[in-house]
Amino acid sequence: MFKKQILFVMGVSGSGKSTIGKLLADKLNIPFFDGDSFHAEANVKKMSEGHPLNDDDRQGWLERLNEVGIENLSTGAVIVCSALKQKYRTTLGHNLENKHQFIYLEGSFELIDARLNKRKNHYMPKGLLKSQFEILETPIEALSVSIDQSPDEIVNEILEKL
Repeated sequence: MFKKQILFVMGVSGSGKSTIGKLLADKLNIPFFDGDSFHAEANVKKMSEGHPLNDDDRQGWLERLNEVGIENLSTGAVIVCSALKQKYRTTLGHNLENKHQFIYLEGSFELIDARLNKRKNHYMPKGLLKSQFEILETPIEALSVSIDQSPDEIVNEILEKL
């Protein structure tokens, strides 16, 4: 039985956050929110030009995603976002009354780079992958799942661990 909570599906670009997040939300019959759709236009423009966001760029975005979590506490929700640093995860979990869980989609640079080479029509240039791995602070508190398996296998593993 799923305990109503906010599930943050996190990881670097290309790790499968949106795919896994949608599947997980469908299986749990809870709302799905893609963090990318909450970025300010200036952030999307900056990333599409190949420039990584800095902490100041991300702050309002992280606060908005936290608000989405708070707004959906009664039903539970899946929110996907990179959440690469501990301080980002702290902002995301603020006032969620410990009713949230981070799910870290873990994969090697080589595996994810190969995936990004196949991706089309995404605003995040694959050149930014290196910068994401450089700032990634591997979460200790998260439920970690290897992405070196099928999406259904990943979701099943998450459901077992929840």
